[in-house]
Amino acid sequence: MAETNQVEHTQISTSLEVERIDKNLFRSKSLWLPLRARGVFGGQVISQAVVSATNCVDPAFALHSLHCYFLLSASPATPIIYNVERVRDGKSYVTRAVKAVQNGRIIFIMICSFQKPEPWQPQQQWPMPKVPKPDDCELQEVRYARVLENKDISQDSKDFFQALHYERSRSPVAIKVAAEHDLSVDGVVRYMYWMRARSIPKYEAPFQKASPRFLRVGTCADWQNSASWPTHPTFSLAARTLGLRRDGNPGSRLTMTSTVDHTLWFYSNDFDFAEWLLYVIESPRAGSGRGVVHGRIYTQDGTLVAVAAQEGVVRADVRGPVAEEKKPAAKL
Repeated sequence: MAETNQVEHTQISTSLEVERIDKNLFRSKSLWLPLRARGVFGGQVISQAVVSATNCVDPAFALHSLHCYFLLSASPATPIIYNVERVRDGKSYVTRAVKAVQNGRIIFIMICSFQKPEPWQPQQQWPMPKVPKPDDCELQEVRYARVLENKDISQDSKDFFQALHYERSRSPVAIKVAAEHDLSVDGVVRYMYWMRARSIPKYEAPFQKASPRFLRVGTCADWQNSASWPTHPTFSLAARTLGLRRDGNPGSRLTMTSTVDHTLWFYSNDFDFAEWLLYVIESPRAGSGRGVVHGRIYTQDGTLVAVAAQEGVVRADVRGPVAEEKKPAAKL
């Protein structure tokens, strides 16, 4: 079952598909364990939860926001059950809550909101940064293949990049680097990637928005250009901004990363994930063993269609102060 799922993830339509087993109850059909990951790909869990919730909403309402927490790692060998709670049905907004359960334990929770679109309302957005067009950028697997051509590469690095090349080549998400470590005029470090779904079917409008969760998290899981970077989603940028590495010296050695929560807001219902989208990412704050990352998703014509945020655990090999042991007062 698990091995079959690892093959099926190459088709994004299969990755997002769930089976309806009751009015508000759904079951995953395939689950993907990414390279060096501890559990099922988080973007797939979110996407399947979105599909489940969307199946419980009138198509006149469009998903506009979601907020979710990852509680436990999930195994790819056991299906995930998605239980949808119909929290509220209003005239303009509809709210749904989703609990993802595996082996009797809640591994993930999400609350999402759907809105009847109001396109006639006033609009404003941040402009899209200037970057090379998708045709002028190369695919990640092409970059990995070029690294493998280096005769001086170590065997460990060669094995790692071969695994990355294999997984990237068969991924349902195509990724191209637009700009890395780009420094804005106000000193903000940004990373920017073109992304699109491969072989994605023409979903009905209400279901189109399940894909960006898969694309957004999938894009960032493939940032790493060497084995020293954590193979983890978006908040890897927080580790990069802090200068943390897996093979760093004490104080700069990355010891742990894990996802805590995700948030996504949609501001358009008119976009196609089979077309290239620009994902702009930056980390405004890291501290207390956590890091937060903000992201913006643009179409090629510069329309900002979604705004995202993600927080995760980012810990370095630094020990906290040791509390002095208090000796009992002497008794006279």
